[in-house]
Amino acid sequence: MNGLNARSRSRNNETQLENSNFVDMKSGETNGNSNSPESLISSKMHWWYEDRSSVLLLLFLYILQGIPLGLAGSIPMLLAAKSIDYKQQALFSFVFWPFSIKLLWAPLVDGAYIQNFGRRKTWLVPTQYVIGIIMMILSFKLDSILGGSEPDVWKLTVCFFILNFCAATQDIAVDGWALTMLSKKNVGLASTCNSVGQTAGYFLGYVVFLALESADFCNKYLRFVPQEVGLINLAGFMYFWAIVFFITTTLVMLFKSETTENHSDDSSNGVVSTYKLLFKIICLPNVLQYVVILLTAKIGFASESIVALKLIECGIHKETLALLAIPLTPLQIALPLVIAKYTSGPRPLDIFLKAVRYRLIFTVWFAAVIYWTPSFKQADGSFPYYYFGIILVTYFIHQVALYSMFVSVMAFNAKISDPKIGGTYMTLLNTVANLGGTWPSTLALWYVGALTTTNCVGGTSNLANCDKESKAVCESSGGTCVTTIDGFYIECAICLVLGVFWLIWKSGTVRRLQNMGLDRWRCPT
Repeated sequence: MNGLNARSRSRNNETQLENSNFVDMKSGETNGNSNSPESLISSKMHWWYEDRSSVLLLLFLYILQGIPLGLAGSIPMLLAAKSIDYKQQALFSFVFWPFSIKLLWAPLVDGAYIQNFGRRKTWLVPTQYVIGIIMMILSFKLDSILGGSEPDVWKLTVCFFILNFCAATQDIAVDGWALTMLSKKNVGLASTCNSVGQTAGYFLGYVVFLALESADFCNKYLRFVPQEVGLINLAGFMYFWAIVFFITTTLVMLFKSETTENHSDDSSNGVVSTYKLLFKIICLPNVLQYVVILLTAKIGFASESIVALKLIECGIHKETLALLAIPLTPLQIALPLVIAKYTSGPRPLDIFLKAVRYRLIFTVWFAAVIYWTPSFKQADGSFPYYYFGIILVTYFIHQVALYSMFVSVMAFNAKISDPKIGGTYMTLLNTVANLGGTWPSTLALWYVGALTTTNCVGGTSNLANCDKESKAVCESSGGTCVTTIDGFYIECAICLVLGVFWLIWKSGTVRRLQNMGLDRWRCPT
């Protein structure tokens, strides 16, 4: 669940642009009868029809971008089934960092290119080939890396970090290419292609893969004769998408040209000047204080990153958790539109501060849900439907608080960004906000194991502690490893205290920054 949230990224709202284009179309005369239903429908379809090939290409490129993200989100679920400790889960969580720090190399991708090959293809083609090559290699090596009781998490982390690094680089290139690939009046469709395409790709790599990989799901819903394996495995899934990456990248390289596109608004300030501009922005006193707020605001909910893994530990099937993401998708699409009207005023961060309080309540509620989950488990190992109803309602309400924070921050970022320097200002703030949610999650996963105490109970062994290395000794002596202190609950308590402290410490600063005039946020250029 949190994987989906952790990878939600802001885009400019294109609604006004699309609506204004549609109004202009309707006001024109068509066949002498501008008021006829036929002419209105024709005009409405025509405004994007001329860019249909570009829209479809962008949509497909964003789908490809979402595939490695979805697969990276599914790996922790597979590792949890192999009793991997939380420190190794924390190590793997670094694969999600590239999208949080891509601003570090974005100016390079935007400003360095081979003119004859194409500004965006210079980076798009190599990165997609690298993704395909790594997927192809992994499809043959996964049995040795992921198989057995001791998966090589380090190799998995390196491979998926490179995959997501390439996906983030591809995202930078495609975002820039969309500005020239689409006609000027339809450039607002870029964000739509991004949100729809990346969500679809993540859905394929996460929900669809986990469902089809599960023998239980396939036997229950897709087969007449039960089998011990699912319809697909990770190696076969990655092999298929490696072929797709090779074929589509080759077709784009050979047949898609950038020379015929509209480059009237495609200006570059140069790599060095862009880095200098970023440095100037972040050195502004108000921006520096705001960056500290963005980097620390989510420390109170860091334990949320462990909830899904704890549910699997309690006996919930990983494919069941993946399927619960399906009804959340329409909510995630609708919530920004609903919340936007409450954050469009002069004080959008008021919603942010209120949402922080509600998410701190969820820190306690998630701990209670995990604590009570074993009591819902039935004799056959399954859980009643009303339990999943509780989980679904919990996540629904949680999404409201999460997106309230997200939308209010994006609204404030848009409000204070200096329009003279384009999107550089807002991109910096959005990247910092993303990083502010990534590092607490990794830290929480890293230390939850160290805060957990497990003892060997019964048997002939004299072991006082029952860590991963001594578990086999305990069980061979007839004992059982029992968790006496669960680090998850300790982290929930620590996060709650830190979150309350953050509210006391930074609420006044948030309100003060919100009330400052826009001239205090302008960057000297």
